[in-house]
Amino acid sequence: MRKGILILIAYLFYFNGFSQQPIHPDTTEYRVIKTDGTELIGHILREDERELTLKTNDGRTIVIPQYIVREIKSIKENELSEKGEFIGEDRFSTRYFITTNGLPMKKGEHYIQWNLFGPDFQFAVSDKFGLGIMTTWLAMPIVGTAKYSVQLKNNFHFALGTMLGTSSWITLLGSDKNAGGALPFVSLSYGTRRANIAASGGYGVIWAEGDSDGRALTSIAGMIKVSSRISLVFDSFIVIKGKTTRFTSSEWQTVYDPATGMYQNKLVTVTTEDRKPGLGLFIPGVRWHQSEGKAFQFGFTGISFDRELVPFPIPMVQWYRSL
Repeated sequence: MRKGILILIAYLFYFNGFSQQPIHPDTTEYRVIKTDGTELIGHILREDERELTLKTNDGRTIVIPQYIVREIKSIKENELSEKGEFIGEDRFSTRYFITTNGLPMKKGEHYIQWNLFGPDFQFAVSDKFGLGIMTTWLAMPIVGTAKYSVQLKNNFHFALGTMLGTSSWITLLGSDKNAGGALPFVSLSYGTRRANIAASGGYGVIWAEGDSDGRALTSIAGMIKVSSRISLVFDSFIVIKGKTTRFTSSEWQTVYDPATGMYQNKLVTVTTEDRKPGLGLFIPGVRWHQSEGKAFQFGFTGISFDRELVPFPIPMVQWYRSL
């Protein structure tokens, strides 16, 4: 009898203690990101300082120790597909292959974009302002970037930015110490971090050896995250055709005179043209989200030069990593 009463008291204590664990009464779905980068999605049934109990969408109930939980994020409605499947935001949605858009980076979400030619570091100083630096493996040139973004209304965003570069140490080998370039630009985009489209324009100037040349540039780009792992990306970079300049000069040349059958010097008028043909890069591609803060991107580049399509067999390959 005494043994039965002790068992009953122990059971009541256990049941009462279990029921005192924090319970999530809402039906909000959560992303539970573990320390190894894997994710679980579902409803949190219970949670305390030691563990949480998650009921996944496929009906499983999983108990997860708190020490392997890195982050818990609630899932917003716009992160779900029409079928209710979780897609989420694209962490690198402010970048395409080459260009950017009006969307701001979130403060603290710094990243590096590894290219075959070199690294590109981007730092979110605030929710509206970002700074970056890109270069090649030879540290020539070195280009600094800055972008300030504002939300206009609904899903429209506007950004004002600039790129400023220098040929760095290579100028020490020559007589010119002031070679570089600048590209102020604006960008207007519509959409979210899951899907967006952007139109950008700017004016690029390059100077070297006392001369400078400037051209207008523009871009149409966009991306859409079609699943939790895959985003489709399109980028373009278009250099507007410049004005053709003609130069006329007179110079002495040795020419053949059919009347005399001899060569003789004559003053000849020569006209030369300085042509500035247009150039366009068009890059469709795919971004594969390997895990939180880690993605691989590749695309194939089509080049239009002076209204002629030029094949470019080398793919564009990039790696994104959060810092």
